[in-house]
Amino acid sequence: MTPTELKRYLEQIIERSIKLSVMIWGAPGIGKSSIVAQVAKGRSLEFVDVRLSQLAPTDLRGLPVAENNISKWYPPEFLPQQGAGILFLDELNMAPPAMQGVAQQLILDRQVGSYRVPAHWFVWAAGNRKEDRAAVFDMPAPLANRFLHLQVEADFESFKAHALEMGIHEQILAFLSFRSSLLHKLEPQEVAWCSPRTWMMASQLHRAQLDIAAAVGQGAAAEFAAFRKLYSELPNVAEVFADRETQIAFPKEPSVRYATTIALAIRASDVHQAANAFHWLVRVASPEWVQLFAADLFRSFRKKGLTVELVELMQQDAKLQAFFKDFQSLTTS
Repeated sequence: MTPTELKRYLEQIIERSIKLSVMIWGAPGIGKSSIVAQVAKGRSLEFVDVRLSQLAPTDLRGLPVAENNISKWYPPEFLPQQGAGILFLDELNMAPPAMQGVAQQLILDRQVGSYRVPAHWFVWAAGNRKEDRAAVFDMPAPLANRFLHLQVEADFESFKAHALEMGIHEQILAFLSFRSSLLHKLEPQEVAWCSPRTWMMASQLHRAQLDIAAAVGQGAAAEFAAFRKLYSELPNVAEVFADRETQIAFPKEPSVRYATTIALAIRASDVHQAANAFHWLVRVASPEWVQLFAADLFRSFRKKGLTVELVELMQQDAKLQAFFKDFQSLTTS
């Protein structure tokens, strides 16, 4: 499933209060941990992220303390004691077998030693796959059989929706719109390679005018550098925002078209600029480019808190009403 589908699935599990343990499988860097954190935040739940590969069995089970000639296990402070939330056991299959054995008690029985998981907490886990060069251990069959197993793959549309909300650099997003195959590309011989995580890192580097090769590798960085030269061929975006009837032509080169629609969606600062961009694109571009712009604009305006104003404007404009019905879901998601 895509990251967006995974998020919806997890939200439904919470909505229906299904306390079954969930195991999320996927390649490194595609956002498994951040998706779970987003679900917790969206549902106003506490979120405890435990990296099992960094712990010893006693770190999870706690320490034995003598009380009245009886040894009792005192649980660690990071395990939840009350309230409601998600206890997320990340890197589960990177933990050695002894650690997985202790985690198994927590996952299957919702307790370990003298500790019990509070009733209103969900216990979920995540892990990488062997084919992704991850240093993982086989999961014991009894443990695997008690999980719901969800497979998540990198997906550009899911990434773009999240990246727009996080304020990704315009040029990074435009490049990936044109070269979406580079969103996640594992390079076995390289220490730096492309993933949704590293592209967000690259966005920070590029904003600071630093080489992004340190995040995504030399090959992707070279392609991005070549793509950046295309920005000199972009139409005058400021003129489009100011005059919907401008005679500026829509670019012919596909890569410049992607860059133009992304630039219009991200740079529009108010609904009037957005409307002018809409009218210009409707006049000079084919419907698929208008739809691409519209989807990105709604996501960008949601972050800016301008969605309501944009909806009201589109409802009042006869030429834009046809597009509004296709993107109503974006106004509330």
